[in-house]
Amino acid sequence: MKIPNVFSMDRIKRYPGGMLKQFALIFLSLLTLFPLYFMLTNSFKVQNEFFDNLLGLPNNPILANYIKILQNPNMERWFSNSILLTAGSVFLCTIIAIFAAYAFAQMKFPGRDAIFNMITPLMVIPPIVMVIPMFVLFRKIHLVNNLGGPLVIYAGLMLPFTIYLLRNFFITIPKEIKDAALIDGCTGFQVLRYIYLPLSRPAVVTSIIVNAVWVWNELLIALVFLQTEELRTLTVGITTSLQKRFTLDVPSLMAGLTVATIPMIILYIIGQNALVRGLVSGYEK
Repeated sequence: MKIPNVFSMDRIKRYPGGMLKQFALIFLSLLTLFPLYFMLTNSFKVQNEFFDNLLGLPNNPILANYIKILQNPNMERWFSNSILLTAGSVFLCTIIAIFAAYAFAQMKFPGRDAIFNMITPLMVIPPIVMVIPMFVLFRKIHLVNNLGGPLVIYAGLMLPFTIYLLRNFFITIPKEIKDAALIDGCTGFQVLRYIYLPLSRPAVVTSIIVNAVWVWNELLIALVFLQTEELRTLTVGITTSLQKRFTLDVPSLMAGLTVATIPMIILYIIGQNALVRGLVSGYEK
């Protein structure tokens, strides 16, 4: 079987626009993968080789940076803190967003559209502008240096996007299905549980993966609100433990970030099919 050459001159002449899109997608893919390449290759170098050869492959790969990271006595605690914050905040956000999105999509109440239109702009507000007022508030209610503080903050920051995503998906489900279920004796909660949630599984999985990756990699809020060594998350712990007053062990930092990236890669691999379906569901005819 002959494999077609997608880069042949005849094909380029017949489909110039399509080939341009292919080259653009290839360029964007390489651009997206470059930080992973940079992080992985430099994690096997010593400090001097890193400064002499930033982009090249390591001449003599070493595992000392990974050993240094994994032997840190606080590594297990940081990892468990990240797991707890990620799982807890994503779970809380998802549960609240499902009920809110269902109400905005399938229920009629005064001010529904106005409230939804006030929620969606919150997606574009950067968290950094809210750090100081949140810190003052959480210090008064004793949630600084408490895992519950960042957990609530993360859930709140993720809610606008999650509600927006799930609400737009719920709207695509025909209302006749809901009406038929109500006529058969189902309650509103049963309609949501047995009809809407199974049909919207790709969108729910998409929101879970996107939110989990953001919380796992978040640095600012965890650094400000969790100031003690035993409460730090994996990203904060690795970064601060390698930062000296005048120096930074970059290869070890790259090794630590590589280790921290592995759980999210595994999560993406597990949920990639549902993630793709959730992202393209709104464009399917």
